[in-house]
Formats: sequence, structure tokens, C-alpha cells
Amino acid sequence: MKKVLIFYASYGGGHYSAANSIKQYIDDNYDDLQTEIIDCVKYVNNALDKVTTSAYREMAKKAPWAWEKVYYNSQKGFIGKFSTTANKIMAVKIAKLFREFKPDIVISTHPFSSQMTSYLKQKGKINCKLITILTDFAEHEQWLIGHNFVDLYFISNEKMKENMIRKYEIPKSKIFVTGIPISNRFLKAYNKEEICSNLGISSTKKTVLFFGGGEYGLGKDKTIAILNTLANFENIQIIAISGRNEKMKEAFEKLVKEKNKEKDIKVFPFTTMVPELMYISDLVITKPGGLTTSESLASHLPLIIINPIPGQEEENALFLENSGAGVWLKKDDNVEDILSSTILNNEKLSQMKLQCIKLAKPSSTEDICKIIFEDLRRNIYDK
Repeated sequence: MKKVLIFYASYGGGHYSAANSIKQYIDDNYDDLQTEIIDCVKYVNNALDKVTTSAYREMAKKAPWAWEKVYYNSQKGFIGKFSTTANKIMAVKIAKLFREFKPDIVISTHPFSSQMTSYLKQKGKINCKLITILTDFAEHEQWLIGHNFVDLYFISNEKMKENMIRKYEIPKSKIFVTGIPISNRFLKAYNKEEICSNLGISSTKKTVLFFGGGEYGLGKDKTIAILNTLANFENIQIIAISGRNEKMKEAFEKLVKEKNKEKDIKVFPFTTMVPELMYISDLVITKPGGLTTSESLASHLPLIIINPIPGQEEENALFLENSGAGVWLKKDDNVEDILSSTILNNEKLSQMKLQCIKLAKPSSTEDICKIIFEDLRRNIYDK
């Protein structure tokens, strides 16, 4: 039985979700493969994981300007060299896992694990296939360090492929535009009337899905202003997700009560029903994380983009805006103008939906696994 080691890191939820979707598909469809999923930073040092993930959360939430500097400077200069050096040191620590598990294939959904594995391959410490899955809509140099020792890249769009070939001279035969792995639940057709009935909403009204309480969400005042504006529109209904943010949930519920909108606005905390909610909605208002963006596109759901973290999320937002699938609500924009000109404009929504359909890659997880485990099966098994 061949072994597959799947790496992620807990800087945002997208890396884990992509890794877990791959693991679930392998476990469900390949009886001759054994999988193990590992947080690469946590494995190296639990304390380091806690410190770095906490630092990421705090910067993203309270000092996004600081994260922007880290993100862009990590591609060059001292920070870039320090990051590369740190990953080489961590690679020595993670070599123990390779000796114990002896993977035939490594699938990485985070640049740290790609760097560590490529370094060990370079030094002749391991001999395995290395697959890197980029979980955003623009390439970053940290993903591509050690690319000579990466066997395959899976990415979200053609522009990334062009840049990787032109800027980094990565052979096009290594790069596959499959999209970011998402749960197979986004492939299902649901009963809209049944879901709406269970939620207590209309199955015929225009529905806006509003993710307003995420881990790195907008400030409370701005988020409430968006919901307040939505509440003033006629003939629409809103599903407002406050996430694990209890204060935001209370503020949402207070606004709904004050405006007597209990019928048209439903407030929910953290939910596992995202595929179902996207299926019944006409538009989503959200931060543009790589996973959420992929899920929205797979659901053919136009996006209004709010509060992207500088760096990768701003690049995702720019991609969506330039492609016509999303509208970026920027800090100084008039909230009412942007929302009304998008949500209440049926022709614009239809055009945006068509662009979502063009960009959607709902079978990304299956496509990635088929390429890895069927097209490469002979090479892997005969090595």
C-alpha cells in the first residue's frame, strides 16, 4: 500500500480545508492508498505554531498594514531569506516524520511544507513525489521556492500559470489549472424549497448571503452599516452569518429587532450549511479568502467583496473584480451606492453570474486526485 502525506498549516482555514478535501476524496475512492494529514508547523514545534498563528491573527485583525509588509517583503530581502532559512531549519525537525511514515507522495497546501519537503529532496534525505496546491488566486514567491523539486503544481487560474512559466521558468507540463480543492458537497443539487422552509424564508425572494462575523471580519460599526443598508432594500431577504463572533450576533439581532425585519433577515452563528446556503442564494457578501472564493464560484454566486486582508486576499479581490465575477466594496466607497447598484440590478447580477460560471471549477478535488493518482500511478508504483 502506497502512502500519501498531506500537509497544511493553520494560518487561516483555507489550507486545512483544501488538505482535508483531498484526504476525504482519496479515502473514499482509493483503497490502495494510506493517507495522513499533518499541520506541518504544529508538528515541528507546538509552541512555534501557537505563537506564529496568533501573530497572524492579530496582524490580520488589528494591524493589516503590518501583514501587508510581511506578505510582500517575504518575497525578497531579509524577510525572504529569513523565511527560507527558517524553513530549512524546520525541515530538519520534520525529517523524523518522513523517516517514520515513509510517504510515497507528499501533497502540500501551504508554502512552508512545500519548502521543507523540497529542501529534504534537494539534500537527498527523501525520495517522494511532491505536489503543491496553491490556495489563492495569485502566485507568491514563497510557494515557488525549491520549485525544481516539486513534481506538480495545481493552481486556480490561467494567469497564474502564465506568470509561473514566464517569471519562474517552471515547465508548463508541471502546472495544472484545476482550481482550489473544495468539498464535494458543493457539487450536490439541493431542494431549495425545503431548505428555505426550514430556515423560515421565502423560496422566491432574492436572497443575499452575508458573512459578517468572520475571524478577521470588518469592524463592528462598518459591518452593522452594511446590514442596516441591506435591511432598507425592498423585496430581498438576508441570511446574516455572525460566525463565532458573539458580539456581532447580538448586534445583528438588535438591528433586526429595531427595524422589525425578523421575517426578512435571519441571523445565524457559525454554520456547517455553507453549501446549502450558497445554493439558495443569489449573491454573497464576504471576505475573499481562497476557499470561500472557490466555493462561491462553484455555486455560481456573484460576490460583493469586503475587507480583504492586504496581500493574498486583496489579490483575490482584484482577480474577482477584473474578471467581472465580483464587486470590491472599498473602505471609502459609498456603501448604499455599491450595494444597491449591484444587488438591485438584475442585469448586472446575471452578467456576474455568467462570469462565475466561466471561472468555476467545482470538480477541482476530483480532478487533482485523478491527475496525481491515475496519470502518475505508473511512475509512482514503478519507482
